[in-house]
Amino acid sequence: MSGDDVAALIDADRSRVSHMEAGRVDVPRNGLYKLLRAYGCEEGPLFEALMEMAHDRGKGWWDEYKDTQSRRALDLAELESRAVSIRSHESAVIPGMFQTEDYARAVIASVESDHRKLDGWVSFRIDRQRVLTELQSYHAIIPESGLRMRVGSAKTMRDQLLRLIEIARLPHVTVQVFPFEMGPYSTFVRSFVLLGGGIPELDTLYREHPTGADFIGDGETIADYARMFERLSSLALAPIDPEAAPERVETQDSLRLLQHVLYELR
Repeated sequence: MSGDDVAALIDADRSRVSHMEAGRVDVPRNGLYKLLRAYGCEEGPLFEALMEMAHDRGKGWWDEYKDTQSRRALDLAELESRAVSIRSHESAVIPGMFQTEDYARAVIASVESDHRKLDGWVSFRIDRQRVLTELQSYHAIIPESGLRMRVGSAKTMRDQLLRLIEIARLPHVTVQVFPFEMGPYSTFVRSFVLLGGGIPELDTLYREHPTGADFIGDGETIADYARMFERLSSLALAPIDPEAAPERVETQDSLRLLQHVLYELR
């Protein structure tokens, strides 16, 4: 359908349709209903999920940061809040979702010297962590370098690693460490996050790069990254299981490596 056809269908002007397509304005529920029917989207899980998104779009805790955070950051927070599962691979540091306030401040301070902006970014990052208790599952793969790279003081690092073990105690959280001994594979894979949207059609791939970030909804690309994540998981150490007694663990696992790094920080 042409832009003019769509505008006529939802009783709007052509410029508003362009703004909708660019994500600058919301799509009214009644307009979305007409569009979905015209586009041939049959009523079912996808139809219902899209209608629910139109109803809830933009309503969330992140609104209070709209004057201090980028649109990309706000979109990521909204995606995380709507996700039912998250799989993340971090190529350098501890994932933001697991960071302590001191660790986050030290990481962000490496690229931001303005104290006012720094405080806002740290607050926003910590607020994002509230989704950890709402997700069905969170699976993170962290490179050994992320455990060993000194961020802030020794105390900051120690508190951060202890926090990582604490988070791993959550029944729906899986944390694996990719060790140096497995070679450079993880270093060739840049950081990415796979956000499960409840139904496959609403899954999203999030990739950061030096000049920005990408939100990708293409199914084939997401499938490629899902396979990449499974490969990383198969090569990484066994997940952290804080409930397992050390004497009963017969092989190296993520927890033992983490404890070894903690010992070296003394």
